[in-house]
Amino acid sequence: MTRTLLGVWAHPDDETFLSSGLILAARERGDRVVLVTATRGEHGTDDPGRWPPGRLGRLRERELEAALAVLGVDEHRFLGYGDGSCAHAAEPLAARAIATVIEEVRPDTIVTFGPDGVTGHDDHRAVGRWTTRARHRVAPQVELLRAVLAPGFTRRFAAVNEAFGVFMDDPADDVDPGLHLRLEGAQLDRKIEAMLAQDSQTRRLVDGVGLATFRRWWGEEAFLVDRPVAASAAAAV
Repeated sequence: MTRTLLGVWAHPDDETFLSSGLILAARERGDRVVLVTATRGEHGTDDPGRWPPGRLGRLRERELEAALAVLGVDEHRFLGYGDGSCAHAAEPLAARAIATVIEEVRPDTIVTFGPDGVTGHDDHRAVGRWTTRARHRVAPQVELLRAVLAPGFTRRFAAVNEAFGVFMDDPADDVDPGLHLRLEGAQLDRKIEAMLAQDSQTRRLVDGVGLATFRRWWGEEAFLVDRPVAASAAAAV
């Protein structure tokens, strides 16, 4: 039976960094994958003079389309929030927008950010909250996966994480994920291809550490697993 995976993320590239393996496994099974992105990531640059928000947003939209083509995903929508604004948005309205998508798509599994947003980014934290709230309200029977750092990530890649400012605050201590994916072979190749398609966000990383280290750096994915809960329990949340 065909199942549906719904991913809800903050910026173009979040889905690729954090859930490519999950997406590829779903597509290989013949499952449907639908992705939602809150913003166009229009402020994601160290060179705003060359890349003003409008220009960068359009580029990142094209890069996302290319990455999703590699991952075999053809259902995607933007929520239309401004990059960097999610933490200040009206959370009930944002959660309602995601709940509407959930009701339309009827997923079997939803994936989004864990409580710390993986990197500590305020947009990540906000989108994770919105999605968790929406799931509890309208689809408590659906499995929720929340992305976290793979075990040992901060220790094994401490130097490169520091060099590239991966974390906006102190990363959470290692947690024991309910789902831990170690990508290799063709699956990892496709993840890297999708990441390289988002050149505006990955070129400096690959140039800085080399492709071999980059592959090891992002070759694992981990998720907390929130099992389906009874509707009566969710209504009290």
